[in-house]
Formats: sequence, C-alpha cells, structure tokens
Amino acid sequence: MLVDAEGNAIGTAAKAVVHGLDTPLHLAFSSYVFDGQGQVLLSRRASHKITWPGVWTNSCCGHPLPGEPLPDAVIRRLSHELGLKVGGVDLLLPRFSYRAVMDNGIVERELCPVYRVLAEADAVPNPDEVGDVRWMPWKEFADGVLDHSLEISPWCGEQVRQLVGLGADPLGWPVADPADLPPAAR
Repeated sequence: MLVDAEGNAIGTAAKAVVHGLDTPLHLAFSSYVFDGQGQVLLSRRASHKITWPGVWTNSCCGHPLPGEPLPDAVIRRLSHELGLKVGGVDLLLPRFSYRAVMDNGIVERELCPVYRVLAEADAVPNPDEVGDVRWMPWKEFADGVLDHSLEISPWCGEQVRQLVGLGADPLGWPVADPADLPPAAR
C-alpha cells in the first residue's frame, strides 16, 4: 500500500516493483517477539533477500495486504516467516518511519508502525525468509545496538533507539493508542 507523507493511502503496487532505486513511501510493520523473561527473538534475513540479505534484525517485518489490519498482518507474517502462533499484538510506535539506502543504491522507504508480541514456543524459521534466529536478553541487545557493537538492519537500529525510551522492561512498555496510527493503517 503506497502512502503519502501524512500516511494516507494513495494506491497499491506489487512488492517486487516497489523496492528499487526510487522506492515510494509504503506501509509496512516491524515486530519484536519476546518470551516471558524479556528476551527478544532476532532474525537473520535470508541471504537471497533483495534488501539487506543476511543481516540481523528484529523478529519480523512485512507489508499488510490491501485492507488487512496491521495486527492481522503481523500475525500472518510471524506464522509464515517463523512458524509462530501468537495471540496479542501490542502497538508500540504508531508513526515510526524511515528511509535507508543499501550500498547498491536500493532504497527502503517505509511508514512502519512497530509492535510487541509475546511467544511461548520456539521459532521454526522459513528458509525462504529467514536464515537464522536467536534469543537475546533485551538489555544486552539494546546495549549492543546503542554502542554499535552489534551489526543490525538500519530500521532496527532506529527503532531500538526509540524503544529504549519506553523503559527498561520491554514487557512493561506502554501500549500506544491505535488512533495514533497513520490513516492508511487504521
């Protein structure tokens, strides 16, 4: 779903044609999966991905289908990419947006609300999407991102900087109001 700077839907385009040298702003999401001890599930993008192949990042990212509520898209992609069955999806950063450029010139440009998800089972990565996974204590992960000792995707780095502002305990972070989502995501 293509969006304008205010987050209004302005059309749709196939994912295969959107990511390129002049990527239009489009709607996406990022999710961070936690276990009951506050460990975060990290994923390494599959090595054949067009954008950031083989790079470690947050648990799961994706794009909603036209008309699909973002929480439903999060659940769908977690099942597809990581084999996870989850229930609750908590909105954390309703208006996160970023632009990042790869060394080869491919641009990623997304309006990308961020969600927290709790999972009770281990992930079963889909090799078409995910090269590897690992659990890491949130504080260790966040510290590594902030001091640049961990190499991660550019969007994840920006998101972590905002998420640490929500507090030290990721299980206690406040849930954002869905009314704060951009219009195309409501």
